[in-house]
Amino acid sequence: MAAGPAVAERERSHALLSLRGIDKRFFGVQALRKVDFDVHEGEVHALVGENGAGKSTLIKIIAGAEQPDAGEIHIDGERVEITSTQQAFRLGVVTVYQEPQIFPDLSVVENVFLGRELRDRFGSVDMGAQRERVRELLSSLYLDPSLDGQRMGDLSLAEQQLVLICKALAQDARVIIYDEPSAILTQRETETLFGVIRQLRERGVATIYISHRLEEIFEIADRVTILKDGQVVAAQPRGELTVGRVVELMAGRKLHAAIPRKRPEGADVVLRVRGLTRDGKFEDVCFEVARGEIVGFFGLIGSGATDVAHALYGIEPPDNGTIELEGRPVRVGKPRDAVSHGLALLPKDRKTQGLFAPLSITYNICVGNYRLLSRLRVLVFAGRERAVAGRLMKALAVKAPSAATKVGALSGGNQQKVLLARQLVGRPKLIILDEPTRGVDVETKGEIHRLIFELADGGTAVVVLSSELPEVMKLADRVLVVRSGRIHSSYARGEAESAVVLRAAIGDNGAANGGSPDRGA
Repeated sequence: MAAGPAVAERERSHALLSLRGIDKRFFGVQALRKVDFDVHEGEVHALVGENGAGKSTLIKIIAGAEQPDAGEIHIDGERVEITSTQQAFRLGVVTVYQEPQIFPDLSVVENVFLGRELRDRFGSVDMGAQRERVRELLSSLYLDPSLDGQRMGDLSLAEQQLVLICKALAQDARVIIYDEPSAILTQRETETLFGVIRQLRERGVATIYISHRLEEIFEIADRVTILKDGQVVAAQPRGELTVGRVVELMAGRKLHAAIPRKRPEGADVVLRVRGLTRDGKFEDVCFEVARGEIVGFFGLIGSGATDVAHALYGIEPPDNGTIELEGRPVRVGKPRDAVSHGLALLPKDRKTQGLFAPLSITYNICVGNYRLLSRLRVLVFAGRERAVAGRLMKALAVKAPSAATKVGALSGGNQQKVLLARQLVGRPKLIILDEPTRGVDVETKGEIHRLIFELADGGTAVVVLSSELPEVMKLADRVLVVRSGRIHSSYARGEAESAVVLRAAIGDNGAANGGSPDRGA
């Protein structure tokens, strides 16, 4: 499909934002090399590439969070130096990051206008005008206007993301950068976001859209720039590309489908859950996971699946119900109890729930495992730490100069691998993976999928929580559909098509006859 007249017109006009010859290095790693990139008024320009390709670094430079080692930035044809996020904001460049950056103890209104408050003629903050504006913006995004006074930290991740988009709109942004915005949005919320982006396109607002979901790129983008190893390998109108071609350019080679594993039969039950309940979160949850089995939890945002995972790991213990591990009832009142019983959890939010960005890969892999690594639970030798970290880095194909590299310098996909490595130090009997491929590129996703299969092949019981239905359908031997805090139905591999599972998660009556509540085998 060729680019339309509107796209062609934008290509002839001058660029609203232009970058030329951008270089950037971190800790000896060349993150960007001679990158040229621009976006025109009213254009949606998608930026894609594997994790580590340089996307995050490029948008941080545009947003003022990092400064280039070489190269130039122009806005409206004039050279500028963006030395801070505040300056970028003043220039009309706003970034909405994948993981919401908020002030959780302030209200929605305060988050939207913090540092840029509306004032009356006497110089006082005009709270009435701010509330009115925020309520208008919330309504335009199909959110409840009464959220304006809510504490930001009490909102769901999806709601926080949409509020940050409100913040950008409130400041009349000229360029809005979206970093994996749909990673924490439902399908309906994603459609709402796309509607907003299209409205802004008509008003001349430029959009830079970063996503690993290529179907989104082909739905919303006018033009696509592909990064590989810190360099631009293609910049073309969307209509001149195909999904297959984009994947090949991202990876630098053709990708092959993973070989499906053979599921072991007649395996012992590792985890048995009965009547698990936490008031206001989930109720009467029952299921089993056998040795070497992969059980997938699928539900929409707010379904309660993550709450169940947190209960199993002792983060938010249940009010009622029983948990059995290898046939023995256990009490998991805190994460330390879970670890002692052979459970591991890969959290959904790696930046706030797992990783220590300023510290080394070795530290991030070994932290929390020192009782396992120590002799007589007293001494931990640095050599042993390095050996364990090196072994797991190799096993998980973590791309970094060395185990001493700071985790904050790694790509999102490699950060996810480091966090997974930490969970594997103790060789758990059961591992819970909450959104294991959230925000990672197509090749890293394939690598993580292969690791999950290898864990199961080695006898580890695996629970995967994912909001991506294709991922659940690919990985899981059984899919448990969670809705409104209950397990609504269960489907064995190959028993139901994706559409049936999705209808069950949404609550469509057409799925009522498919599957059954999982009470365990």
